[in-house]
Amino acid sequence: MIPPSWLHLAEPAIKKVGLTCLHLINFGFAFHLFKENVAGLCFMAGPSMLPTLDNSGELVLESILPHRLFPNQLGRGELITLTSPVDPSRIICKRVIGLPGDVVCVDPTGLKAHSTEHVLVPKGHIWVAGDNAAWSKDSRDYGPVSIALVRGRIAARIYPLNRFTVFSKNATYIEH
Repeated sequence: MIPPSWLHLAEPAIKKVGLTCLHLINFGFAFHLFKENVAGLCFMAGPSMLPTLDNSGELVLESILPHRLFPNQLGRGELITLTSPVDPSRIICKRVIGLPGDVVCVDPTGLKAHSTEHVLVPKGHIWVAGDNAAWSKDSRDYGPVSIALVRGRIAARIYPLNRFTVFSKNATYIEH
């Protein structure tokens, strides 16, 4: 306990420490809200997106707000982040292959299904795939994915700096 005679000396320091703590807490909340609702940096690792993303891991910019505002504006070929349909505690990265109403080949490689098997992507769902078909668990395994599981788009690779890339919708597909 501070003696009353010293209180007037300690009071400004106590106020300063208290205000600093409140500013740090406010910053933490603002950072969390920004990362969860606007954009954030994510570490992506694993073989399923080779050669686009390296197996050893890369830092990417995840853009969340545009998807939240316009969830039906996904495009074929876009890299997206989504909650894993198999393990909801994991966030995964995949490429959009088919949109609602598209007819897609279940597995063009023939590794997991006959290459002649096709499926109609239902309303409110998308078909996703990893760029490295041999090592990817994707729609070939769990079918069409609900658009509600999509978190955002991968806008850019930030690190390593020598591989900095801005990703765009550059898909090739056949219109009927």
